[in-house]
Amino acid sequence: MTIASTAGEAARPAAATVEPIAVFEDVHLAFDEKVVLRGVSFAVMPGHTKILLGASGSGKSTILKLMLGLLKPDAGRIWVHGERVDTMRERDLLALRDQTGMVFQEGALFDSLTVGGNVGYKLYGETDLPEEEIQRRIEELLGFIGLDEYLERMPSELSGGQRRRVAIARAMAFKPKLLLYDEPTTGLDPLTALTVDAEIVKLRDLEDVTPVVVTHQLRDAFYIAGHQAIRDPGVRLVPAPPEKVAEADFVMLREGKIVFEGSADELRCASDPYLREFLS
Repeated sequence: MTIASTAGEAARPAAATVEPIAVFEDVHLAFDEKVVLRGVSFAVMPGHTKILLGASGSGKSTILKLMLGLLKPDAGRIWVHGERVDTMRERDLLALRDQTGMVFQEGALFDSLTVGGNVGYKLYGETDLPEEEIQRRIEELLGFIGLDEYLERMPSELSGGQRRRVAIARAMAFKPKLLLYDEPTTGLDPLTALTVDAEIVKLRDLEDVTPVVVTHQLRDAFYIAGHQAIRDPGVRLVPAPPEKVAEADFVMLREGKIVFEGSADELRCASDPYLREFLS
């Protein structure tokens, strides 16, 4: 556990025996007079879950945009998939983004396209794959999230939870190894939110997709950290063993600074007044 943070030391690529999939090192960002991030440092390890918590405006979603190269920091360094994204040219970023999926708040589906059209949008627009191969990939993705029978439906015919799950399938079209989730359960009731949380767990454990989850919903954060997906032979979610739970890393941001980084158990036991207030 780190409080207000020695994370920069641990975040350096040379500090781990396994290379991180993403690293922030002393990242600062401001928009005019508004400071958004203040010396943020952390690492995302392959197969582990990184959960970014904090009040609205604390800088959580900004971190995802920096990972994608949609924003550039004022200072600091950012690596994703071993590449420096903070200095990368836009044309190179386009190729790098194929390895990183993004699930936006509330799904952001195209209302004029069918479910299948949404899932295959980038495959149709950015590849020369044969039609039948794209169709197979779409069906595979919809089958994975349990919505294969919704192929020809329009987004308006889906529930809120189904829309989010289709958005996850769309983000997986290029088989990325890193998937960024920006408040994926906002506006959903608790039971529906669990269906979205389950997809995050399934992709992490069955498809080796590393998740970075921005959320203010502690219920969802602890569920993702505390469960694992197994095949026996169907897919089931079960309580994760302690060593798996320990692989979920919680980062708490306050006014653009990391004030906590550690496991779920360490967060629950934290005595810092701000953390206790957030947990309550």
